[in-house]
Amino acid sequence: MQTSFLPEALKEPAMQASEKILRTCVHCGFCTATCPTYLLLGDELDSPRGRIYMIKDMLERGRPASSEVVKHVDRCLSCLSCMTTCPSGVHYMHLVDHARAHIEATYQRPLGDRLIRSVLAAILPYPNRFRAALTLAALGKPFSPLIRKIPAIGARLSAMLALAPWFLPAKSPYEVPQRIAATTEKRGRVALLTGCAQPVLNPDINEAAIRLMTRMGLDIVIPKHQGCCGALVHHMGKDEASHAFAKQTISAWMAEIEGDGLDAIVVTASGCGTTIKDYGHMFRDDPEWAEKAAKVSALAKDITEVLTRFELPEPVIGTGQTVAYHSACSMQHGQQLRDDPKKLLKAAGFVVKDVPEGHICCGSAGTYNMLQPELSGQLRDRKVGNIEKLNPDLIATGNLGCMSQIGKGLKDRGKAVPVVHTVELLDWATGGPKPRGIA
Repeated sequence: MQTSFLPEALKEPAMQASEKILRTCVHCGFCTATCPTYLLLGDELDSPRGRIYMIKDMLERGRPASSEVVKHVDRCLSCLSCMTTCPSGVHYMHLVDHARAHIEATYQRPLGDRLIRSVLAAILPYPNRFRAALTLAALGKPFSPLIRKIPAIGARLSAMLALAPWFLPAKSPYEVPQRIAATTEKRGRVALLTGCAQPVLNPDINEAAIRLMTRMGLDIVIPKHQGCCGALVHHMGKDEASHAFAKQTISAWMAEIEGDGLDAIVVTASGCGTTIKDYGHMFRDDPEWAEKAAKVSALAKDITEVLTRFELPEPVIGTGQTVAYHSACSMQHGQQLRDDPKKLLKAAGFVVKDVPEGHICCGSAGTYNMLQPELSGQLRDRKVGNIEKLNPDLIATGNLGCMSQIGKGLKDRGKAVPVVHTVELLDWATGGPKPRGIA
């Protein structure tokens, strides 16, 4: 794609990077075939190619974002299916991230939109605030039909209430900084990202990961001052906040790397993993943080990447149950991890089936199911319909957001198929307790 950026604009490193990305696009349109929003809406402006044209026009002319650009960029899930499809290697993720930051800096959103986004950014990355908000949400759930009628924000508030659970699990003992020793001969030392939303909604995931890794001979550290990875606010265009979260977390991990050392930084939420693996790019032009960020990115691994380094511990209890494996977009497109989780599940004795249209997003996408509830709901129904075709005993995935999204879709249809994290099944099959979602 030919560009015409002004010379002064290209003095900015971010503009230089986006200009290079734009030049790799050859207008081929392959991306439209796998874009969820284009699939639903059939509008070129709701395809990656259409958004690229709008972003190009906005950036190269130095224009503030318009309401039209904002509408179509906001509809993008950042599922990154287009990156898997693109034959030219267009790095759409970095381009749309730049566009969102530009929107945040130059566009005045309507009051209701600003309010919703500010609330999400102020609550979701903080476990204690999130826990308190969910407690209040349970009280508000019966009033959801009335709340839905509030102008401008009612539909999104109602969507938030629908996703909120009635009851929260007890706090996990692993939510605080500590060290957990391997229960067999030591084979390595890793740090575990506990996350922000996940330990509140489903602490069983990290607990299963800890049990399994310690049985595999790994010492685990949950570092002091480890916080949110910054992914949630990063995808809202709030670069200042996301970089602050990332710096805090990088510092916590660097203290361990420079102390007793780390063989890996283990992430059990694939959405977080995609962002952490991109820290090197995020801080590439920061002389103070570039080297540290690159080192952290190189060590970051999804839990299934770590588990494939070793044989599963005995006993392997083959249940023979049929598992529909839903590969989260952040797993298959963001991190390009497709086979490891399925191989592990098969090795543990499960019959694994791929979901039809598995490359299409379920509609969760971080905060998307709260900010774009209508489109999210359509994608959720499509995903659940495809899963039902397999008639599985269980559904496994590697991302909490997908678990919540698919679980709600099944509940809406009156289905009781358990949705669990991949690591919970692997822990169960190798001597751990039956996952609570199944029991």
